[in-house]
Amino acid sequence: MQKRIDIHNISIGGRPFVFIGGPCVIEGRDITLRTAEVLCRITGELGIPFIFKSSYDKANRTSIESFRGLGIEEGLKILAEIRNSVGIPVLTDVHSAAEAGIASEVVDVLQVPALLSRQTDLLVACGKTGKPVNIKKGQFLSPHDIQHAIHKVESTGNTQIIVTERGTSFGYNILVNDFRAIPIMKTFGYPVVFDATHSVQKPGAMPGYSGGEREFVFPLAKAALAVGADGIFMEVHMDPGQALCDGENSIPLDDLPFMLKILKKIEEIQ
Repeated sequence: MQKRIDIHNISIGGRPFVFIGGPCVIEGRDITLRTAEVLCRITGELGIPFIFKSSYDKANRTSIESFRGLGIEEGLKILAEIRNSVGIPVLTDVHSAAEAGIASEVVDVLQVPALLSRQTDLLVACGKTGKPVNIKKGQFLSPHDIQHAIHKVESTGNTQIIVTERGTSFGYNILVNDFRAIPIMKTFGYPVVFDATHSVQKPGAMPGYSGGEREFVFPLAKAALAVGADGIFMEVHMDPGQALCDGENSIPLDDLPFMLKILKKIEEIQ
């Protein structure tokens, strides 16, 4: 029996699918707030439950010179403003046990980044906050292996868990998707989200930063929903060409309404 995870007025697990989206990193207050407002309007008009995502810090950028974000203090202020003024739940990455405690005071969902999905102290700290925890499956893990990360959070008594598929390393600088992963991970009893934009990322493929193949985001998202994903995760930017992080695999905000309409139709015919 699969659990449904309640996040304010949103329930994730089954139907309707939940959309999780926003810019990869918080670049500034105004652009982040405007993006959240537009995403809230688009999803509201389509009747799609929505959780806003953006990171106050991207601690795993390729280069030391890469933009990481505004930091935890300023970033959480902006996420709190979005949560309160736009009226939507918010999700963000945390990178350490200390960050988990701080961020849990502001955000609705704590996200464990894929590259940290084996970090026991981080998973346990997130679980102890009592907040829903989204575990992104590491690129180096099989779908069966995610059960161990789940058990680490469950050890705290917290069963508000979501798991996210985001591709698997295939040689150097490329990821592939095995869509068996979604039904396999659903057997562990928790909702499964598909991260369509990180799945087309090309890690470290560019000089000092990661590339991406944006043209495959929509086909992969359609496939994921068809095999039973409970949510779709996309990084969305007003102008991906000017994005300070993950622009190559982010979706232009203007393209999103069409994509969501088609994804909703796929859900309706199942």
